[in-house]
Amino acid sequence: MRNIEKLRLEHLLFLDIETVPQAAGYSSLDENTRYHWNKKANILSRGEEMTPEALYERAGIYAEFGKIVCISVGFILPGEGGPRKFRSKSFAGHDEKKLLQDFCNLLNNHYHSDQYLLVAHNGKEFDFPYIARRVLINGLKLPYVLDIAGKKPWEIRHLDTMELWKFGDYKSFTSLDLLTHVFGIPTPKGDIDGSQVGRVYWEEGDVDRIKTYCQKDTLTVAQLLLKYRGEELIDAIHFHVAD
Repeated sequence: MRNIEKLRLEHLLFLDIETVPQAAGYSSLDENTRYHWNKKANILSRGEEMTPEALYERAGIYAEFGKIVCISVGFILPGEGGPRKFRSKSFAGHDEKKLLQDFCNLLNNHYHSDQYLLVAHNGKEFDFPYIARRVLINGLKLPYVLDIAGKKPWEIRHLDTMELWKFGDYKSFTSLDLLTHVFGIPTPKGDIDGSQVGRVYWEEGDVDRIKTYCQKDTLTVAQLLLKYRGEELIDAIHFHVAD
């Protein structure tokens, strides 16, 4: 486990992703995809007695059946005698390959050495592998920081705020929302939550609304890490979104 107090905050890239099912609904699936989803759904439904159609709303959490509609990243700017600032940028849209290529370009151009770390909540179980899988599915080359094949655990440049909270206890999942509550971290009130992203995307096509929601989580992850370090939070007035 890395000593988080020794990490240089300017070397951390905080991120969050939003994903949706690849189709608007089960009835929109092509025959081959439906066949494979049915097999997946049979596994998921054990003990629940739910149909593949009813389970399809969960498809977005699986990289083989979902797609990324937004990746938001953020980084802490040194205070230089004043308060710290946080800047966020998003890669979002209907064209998953383009947003992934733009995100990969950022990593290749600015986060291509071992001094940098990617940081996310539940990132090791979800965000990092999901992005890597969708990068390959879209025929793109994995950036250095996401290509972990053959690397030893301490060589992987990923930091997971949920893993840090476990302290070796692997019995349960602790949500970002719960941790912001117990630590008293103020979070911007959004008009949607994660369970609504698929509906907002497929029924409303409102990528900007999803992007706004995603950007706020990058700041929340950064605030949580600051709490772990026993440091002052970043004031919301110092949260800036890049064009």
